[in-house]
Amino acid sequence: MPKRTTEAITAWSDERVHTLIDAHPTLFRLLPMLGAACGLRQGELFGLALEDIDFEECLVRVRRQIKKLGTDHVFALPKNDRERVVPLPGWAAEAIERHVSAYPPLACSLPWEKPDGRLRTHNLLFRWTDDRFIRARSYSETVWKPALVTAGVIPAPDKDPRKRSRYVTSRKEGLHQLRHYYASVMLAGGVSVKELAEYLGHADPGFTLRVYAHMMPGSHDRARRAIDERFFRP
Repeated sequence: MPKRTTEAITAWSDERVHTLIDAHPTLFRLLPMLGAACGLRQGELFGLALEDIDFEECLVRVRRQIKKLGTDHVFALPKNDRERVVPLPGWAAEAIERHVSAYPPLACSLPWEKPDGRLRTHNLLFRWTDDRFIRARSYSETVWKPALVTAGVIPAPDKDPRKRSRYVTSRKEGLHQLRHYYASVMLAGGVSVKELAEYLGHADPGFTLRVYAHMMPGSHDRARRAIDERFFRP
């Protein structure tokens, strides 16, 4: 059986990511910022709580996601049932503090892992306009996709017979693109594949390598940068 081929992932530009962030209403602007700064998955961002942020060590402890099971939502372990720790840039920590000052965390109770699971309560950083947790479809249709239009990623929507906006998108324009952007920045900065796999929550660094190998700087680039950073003086 021939090996399955996949199209190489293309990371978005800094300009595109900044435009997407700026296009978000202030209530949600921190969400794509942390997606780009820490590489969290969508459900992990929705389930991120204030108690997961270590401001002293500048770390994010990724402990849960909000997961939809049928018509219900639950707290659950991140994908691959693996908690992890991700470095938190200083500017992102400051952005969290500003966000929390303007929008106090939402004490949210959801069952753990299954609809009849034991209730757990966490102080979520992100809330929807009805002061409940964020639901993926609501965010996608009313926040993320309009931001994509502003950034010129997708065309303006058409209207269906009921005057609802209908956007033309594919899987290439989802929030997951911010994880790809994060990966590209980490690799360009010299972070190892093993470290990147840990930060992204991949169970196998080999998977990380297969997905992102084409984004790694060439050996000549690494050699020049190593000398430039240690030896060159203007």
